[in-house]
Amino acid sequence: MAESIAPADAPVSQGVMLKYGVGQLGAQIFRDTPAVLLPIFMITMLGIPAWLAGLAIMVPKLWVIIFDPLVGSFSDRIESRFGRSPMLALGAVASSLGFFALFTVSDFGSPWLAAAIVSLTFLLAQTGFSAFSVPYLALAGELSKDTHERTKILVYRMIFTMIGLIIGIGAAQPLTEWFGGGRIGWMAMGGVLGMICAFTMLTTALSLWSFRADRVAEEQVGLMAQLKRAWRNKPFVLINLTNFFQNIGSACSFSVVGLIFIYSIGNISLLWPFMLAMTAGSLLSQPVWLATSKRFGKLPMFVLACIAWCLVTLSWLALGKFGDMSWAMPFFGEIRVEVILVMVRAVLIGVFNSGFVLLAISLFTDTLSYGVKPGQAPQEGSLSGVWSACEKLAFAIGPLISGAVLSIFGFVSSTGGAIAQTDVAINGVILCYSAIPAAIVLLSLFCLRRYGKFMQEEPAAAA
Repeated sequence: MAESIAPADAPVSQGVMLKYGVGQLGAQIFRDTPAVLLPIFMITMLGIPAWLAGLAIMVPKLWVIIFDPLVGSFSDRIESRFGRSPMLALGAVASSLGFFALFTVSDFGSPWLAAAIVSLTFLLAQTGFSAFSVPYLALAGELSKDTHERTKILVYRMIFTMIGLIIGIGAAQPLTEWFGGGRIGWMAMGGVLGMICAFTMLTTALSLWSFRADRVAEEQVGLMAQLKRAWRNKPFVLINLTNFFQNIGSACSFSVVGLIFIYSIGNISLLWPFMLAMTAGSLLSQPVWLATSKRFGKLPMFVLACIAWCLVTLSWLALGKFGDMSWAMPFFGEIRVEVILVMVRAVLIGVFNSGFVLLAISLFTDTLSYGVKPGQAPQEGSLSGVWSACEKLAFAIGPLISGAVLSIFGFVSSTGGAIAQTDVAINGVILCYSAIPAAIVLLSLFCLRRYGKFMQEEPAAAA
């Protein structure tokens, strides 16, 4: 049964925050598992060259650049009558089925045909996911009018984000091996994670069925008018552009994280404890980001988190410098220094990555009411559609960059699992996981130079 939701200017109950946040678990699995494992799946199981795999992943995400704003505009038009939940429910079912189909392996006979079929399947799955992800993001700005209350809501979202990361990245590959590996293993993994996606995303859709945003809109406008309003919303443009470049950097690293553990670290079994350590860092730091952003401001803490993340990411360039050196650890005995440093990096990445992701979305929700006058049509959905489209485009460009770099460095694809690679190819993997994403994230901060100035021009509208 759907819970009665308090007005948007009243404190949001923990139950509502929890029911909103749980949907992100499935959404994160859908977003991150293909980002990390689909390139590996295509390169090592279907024999698709790395550059072609990156292109096959990019094409479906080009489609959502058009489709996401359409979904956002449509959800704004029907929100006052039906709310966001019907679209959330439809998207939850469609994307979960698409996720399962994505890892259903067949003998396509040709890497080109395999790339085409995977790309088409991914396009259909992404279409279904748009119906969930766009109105879900819009809800984050509608559940409360208070800027710090919205950050608190997003903390719950971030908690489930990290659980989704554990399952979608940390557990997906071991789950594939647990089911026997090969074709059956990949298919079983897709089925299990697809069911988790469906359950969690439908929980949010059904439990918030009664919610309606607290507004009175006297006008209805089309997509083009909404996009023009989005362009005039300068704070939104700036934070969206910043997030776009940062997601390109993140996608570059996500697409090779499995290869890092296979080739650079040489122990794929470390991926699971790595994800656990990263999640621990993220979860333990959430109260700190919430408190410090309220005391010192969201924007300064956001910049701090980004710079710190870049420094940790650059430290991967030192991977392998300690050779076989080991330390004696209490209860664990002799452990290689490289393994210890990998775990330390995991915690720090969790702390700083969760900080800038949390605050980026919170800064975005602050722009949803910027410049909106009484009686104007809602723009939460349309702005969320643009934001979501840019995120998905970024996560298409990232693997394309990594695929091109891997091909340039001589990484060789295969059809029967991971094979030996040259030292030059492995250096290409490290580059895609360290210097390239760090440089992109650092450069993205230049987009934010005037964000604070614009927000101060209309404090009443943007609060």
